[in-house]
Amino acid sequence: MTDGRSTVAPALLLSFSDVVRLLDMAECIEAIERAFRAAAGAPIASGILGMSAPGGGFHIKAGLLPNHPVRPTGYFAAKVNANFPGNPTANGLPTIQGVLTLFDATTGVPLAVMDSIALTIIRTAAATAVAARHLSRPDSSAVTIVGCGAQASAQLQAIALVRPIKRAYAVDTATGLAESFARNATERLGFPVTASDSLLEATSESDIIVTCTPSRKAYLGQEHVSPGAFVAAVGADNEHKQELETSLLAASAVVTDSTAQCAAIGELHHAIDSGAMTIEDVRAELAVVVADPSRGRHDAKEVVIYDSTGVAFQDVVASALVYERAIRDQDGTGFRFGG
Repeated sequence: MTDGRSTVAPALLLSFSDVVRLLDMAECIEAIERAFRAAAGAPIASGILGMSAPGGGFHIKAGLLPNHPVRPTGYFAAKVNANFPGNPTANGLPTIQGVLTLFDATTGVPLAVMDSIALTIIRTAAATAVAARHLSRPDSSAVTIVGCGAQASAQLQAIALVRPIKRAYAVDTATGLAESFARNATERLGFPVTASDSLLEATSESDIIVTCTPSRKAYLGQEHVSPGAFVAAVGADNEHKQELETSLLAASAVVTDSTAQCAAIGELHHAIDSGAMTIEDVRAELAVVVADPSRGRHDAKEVVIYDSTGVAFQDVVASALVYERAIRDQDGTGFRFGG
């Protein structure tokens, strides 16, 4: 008598380096765009849970893709991330640590357990690239990255894949970090990246601005953004974080990854709380814009903001790519649950 588990292929254990090796940025951008387009017609089942803890907190995002072009039985993924901002200085540990579990959506069989940090970094940047492709001006050639931590390199790489970037600026409160990032990015991407100690000077010269900091106080205002610029606000993933002044959102066209989620934990949350905007002022969700470009940018002079809080289907799509590539390449370490 058997419970059937012995006939199931082992789940895969995939490390940070495994995910980085297996998840190609260009491929991820295209997959995320297809998922946004599909989401415009049929909302994807998802859920989010946050819980505070001393010195930080945990959040869980889960999503279900019942129909997948590679796996007809579909995928379910649940990501658990821990966020402890004091870790780097107090404990010598990363701010964010976590894992993602991937399942067959029809049978419930566990398929993989993988590091969630590399996956989150890459899929977040891929979503920014999709937004930039649809909301920035096609001739955008200069970009400012504000915040030179783990997310910065992927963001710049992804944008350079969808827009003809010729130069970039790096801004960080830690000058040494910005300088190191600029040197490495210049060598890796092949166009000049300059560290700047002036946010205003950098952003006023830029067609695209990406904010990816853990700030809890707004620092980017109307005076920093030139007419026609595209701003991707990536840092706010809980209700306490804020990078954009509410007046900037109110004066711009705002597109969200999920309006309900952004109203709860994103930049939109602060704009609504302050009375600067209502939820009806949001132009559209990115899924709608991908499906119907007329719902996005209206002219070359308006400022367009993408409020990015990270939606669960991005994790499902990206983790499915990792798993499928691992199966193809016979990568990762097999593990049987239950012995």
